[in-house]
Amino acid sequence: MEVKSQIQIPRVKLGSQGLEVSALGFGCVGLSGTFNAPLSHEAGCNIMKEAYNRGITFFDTANIYGDKHDNEIMIGKALKQLPREKIQLATKFGIIVSGHFEIGVKGTPEYVRECCEASLKRLDIEYIDLYYQHRVDSSVPIEDTIGELKKLVEEGKIKYIGLSEASADTIRRAHKVHPITALQMEYSLWTREIEEEIIPLCRELGIGIVAYSPLGLGFFGGKAMVESLPTETFLGSHPRFKRESLEKNKVIYTRLAELAAKHGCTPPQLALAWLLHQGKDIIPIPGTTKVENLDTNVGSVAVQLTTDDLKEICDSVPTDEVAGEREHSALSKYAWKFANTPPKI
Repeated sequence: MEVKSQIQIPRVKLGSQGLEVSALGFGCVGLSGTFNAPLSHEAGCNIMKEAYNRGITFFDTANIYGDKHDNEIMIGKALKQLPREKIQLATKFGIIVSGHFEIGVKGTPEYVRECCEASLKRLDIEYIDLYYQHRVDSSVPIEDTIGELKKLVEEGKIKYIGLSEASADTIRRAHKVHPITALQMEYSLWTREIEEEIIPLCRELGIGIVAYSPLGLGFFGGKAMVESLPTETFLGSHPRFKRESLEKNKVIYTRLAELAAKHGCTPPQLALAWLLHQGKDIIPIPGTTKVENLDTNVGSVAVQLTTDDLKEICDSVPTDEVAGEREHSALSKYAWKFANTPPKI
């Protein structure tokens, strides 16, 4: 049995600066490829409209998603078909991709402004609701980066400032320059490393947490478990999706599937419901290209779990048994544990 959609998605405060979003967001990266074949702009706009019709108003993109910034361009078209004032749009700057998945980061004030102006133009909008530094530039004092973002807030070009994959020290220093509204981090049943240090810090400072890859890059949605990996994807080279890792991780999926049956829902619904029960300040942003998967994700809002249930679910996915590193090697050196910046002189 599957929990169906047509469910009222609650509205929640994201952080303590006034931003209100749907309790379940929508990650748009997959609409332009990465995990599957890219959708046409018409199809991408349609899935965003379907999400909005189901109560999702919080959409997440970045300037590097898709070939030649395709994702932002597509979302700009979708926004023309939706009530802009009811949408909370997040985009990001800071990652530079060159060559064959060669990754760099940049956080200079000049680059911050250049990226923001370019995103506003591609999206064809007057302001960005939530603007993240996608990865921290460890060569630039965070005060310089946030200082420029603060100016963009004062100019009305962005409303709220976010960080992604930032260390505790970087978060604290950034927050002193201008209040940080949201921190985007990988958080799911098989990636829980932020629970000890980062989540308590965010709650201390009044910063909301946006959980990216809440279904483990689709693993808990059945990717490579009940359906084969798409050929147009980088997942085959991801440490947790390599053949030797998958053989070990199948055990985890099987355990979760058994618990999902017990709760009368699907594995992705149980994985998302577990996240939703971690606190109203944690917003998962699963993405999909299919309406049926969208309905499944929305259905997670209706799954009720007790404290004992949550413990049982956690115990079924011991993080020390997960095979493979959480990030692709190209991004691993920019993970939050390494995201400190030099002192401001």
